[in-house]
Amino acid sequence: MTTVLEPAAPAAQTAPAPDAPQTPETPEAVEAPEITEAPEARQVPAAGPAPAQQAPQAPPDQQAQETQAAQADQKTHKTPAAQAAQEARAAQAAGEVRGVRAGDARGRVAELAAVRALAQGGPGRRATAAQHARGKLTARERIALLLDEGSFREVEQLRRHRAVGFGLEDKRPYTDGVVTGWGTVEGRTVFVYAHDFRIFGGALGEAHAAKIHKVMDMALAAGAPLVSLNDGAGARIQEGVVALAGYGGIFRRNTCASGVIPQISVMLGPCAGGAAYSPALSDFVFMVRETAQMFITGPEVVRAVTGEEISHNGLGGADVHAETSGVCHFAYDDEETCLAEVRYLLSLLPANNRTPPPAAVCTDPADRAAPRLVDMVPADTSRPYDMAAVIAEIVDDGEVLEVHERFARNIICALARLDGQVVGIVANQPQVLAGVLDIEASEKAARFVQMCDAFHIPLLTLLDVPGFLPGVDQEHGGIIRHGAKLLYAYCNATVPRISLILRKAYGGAYIVMDSQSIGADLTYAWPTNEIAVMGAEGAANVVFRRQIAAAEDPEATRARLIEEYRQALMHPYYAAERGLVDDVIDPARTREVLIGALAMLRSKHADLPARKHGNPPQ
Repeated sequence: MTTVLEPAAPAAQTAPAPDAPQTPETPEAVEAPEITEAPEARQVPAAGPAPAQQAPQAPPDQQAQETQAAQADQKTHKTPAAQAAQEARAAQAAGEVRGVRAGDARGRVAELAAVRALAQGGPGRRATAAQHARGKLTARERIALLLDEGSFREVEQLRRHRAVGFGLEDKRPYTDGVVTGWGTVEGRTVFVYAHDFRIFGGALGEAHAAKIHKVMDMALAAGAPLVSLNDGAGARIQEGVVALAGYGGIFRRNTCASGVIPQISVMLGPCAGGAAYSPALSDFVFMVRETAQMFITGPEVVRAVTGEEISHNGLGGADVHAETSGVCHFAYDDEETCLAEVRYLLSLLPANNRTPPPAAVCTDPADRAAPRLVDMVPADTSRPYDMAAVIAEIVDDGEVLEVHERFARNIICALARLDGQVVGIVANQPQVLAGVLDIEASEKAARFVQMCDAFHIPLLTLLDVPGFLPGVDQEHGGIIRHGAKLLYAYCNATVPRISLILRKAYGGAYIVMDSQSIGADLTYAWPTNEIAVMGAEGAANVVFRRQIAAAEDPEATRARLIEEYRQALMHPYYAAERGLVDDVIDPARTREVLIGALAMLRSKHADLPARKHGNPPQ
């Protein structure tokens, strides 16, 4: 056995960046993980014949330590894997596993195995225990849950930073705090990078950023989804501006990949300052409650500037972003459930913008009747009902993945399948604010429509909308420009588009919700539909206000004129007679009709005018 004696270089957490890592507003970044637990000398078994030149002898006291360690190993009967892990940890105290005096290639292979064991083992058991004590998994444990078993192929595992100053030259752990590579999810290629909070608190430096840049470039070149598992403490301030430039490179690549490959950000720890903009640029954001937070300025800064007292989770926790800000699309209680749902979402998305979404074998008959739909939607337009239940009745096996479920709940955006084919569903929710469109609902639906259009996912729009939400707050908040975002998204979409009017569809909201006049390929309606500029009561009050005011019995006159207006302009066939609805269908046949229409439109091809890009409303 040959002995490696090199200066100890344990990896330790750097001082974090001012925008996130060690400031009081950034959780967990102040505790430096434990790095080493092993003796200062490490023995690597030399494979093959003995080397020609004998390695230098260790001092007598060190030889005694090595003898005792060998005897202890024999007593515990360690497996080869356990022995390799112990040797890797021992090497961590010694610094680097290099300089093995091997006489042939087998010795070099043994050296490589030891180096890899060191890189894969990370900073040791105590650092791992500290990560688990926070309720968090390690980077490699997370990757193992995300990808198919045994499919992960790591990139630049042995990369280390080259920074000097502030003690960094003595702290050069392998991976530099981020694990990058690719694997498969249900057999389909997916690229991934995962911050390792145990090393430098997951803080981003030059080498760390370069690894992320490389895997992002690979994902874009290969045309495969990219998943980021975020648990980092911001920029590594000891490296100065090169750390900030690293974030700039990530943001630029996020933007280049937008609409080309699916990008999913999974928030599993702190994310503060500029680092939060990468998730904001991705297509979907997942968060785990209690352990994940996102904010630009933390509680301490908020307290200093405004005097407000707030906790980390109260400022930027998963529930806040899922319900209030809309930054987070999905929030879960634990990492295992969160990563399982990421896998499910990936099963509904295409690899890139040049391929269709993956089809699935469907056991739910395409011609299955749904008679329950007749009774699920009341004919009385003032009575609420659950649109989510209607959607579940129509789609394959009732399986629906709702996006932004807890944000802007007056509109539903969901992914599901019809006859095994993925479809994006946008639907008003009469249970919340009667299903009106407001600022948040318009933004939520517009982003979802754009995502579906980018990735060849057909759109199904279910209408039951009384209009836009009135009010000073909405008008002053810019409902005009925000509502225009949804209008722009639909008009710009070239995927198959089908709309179904279940009940009421009034005013400008009817036009915006993918009416035939803005380009819907097919429009269907149930016999309960009412399409009009406004409700009959409001219309009668405007059109017949003089007659009502002059009548001997204004209330009776109003009721009679309302009914006349409804019978003349708001009966179910008025729009169909004028070609604004392609057909009025039996609700029980909805599934069959929609599946047939989508099958016909599957080969749809539409070109937009030649332009660099549009200028959507902001």
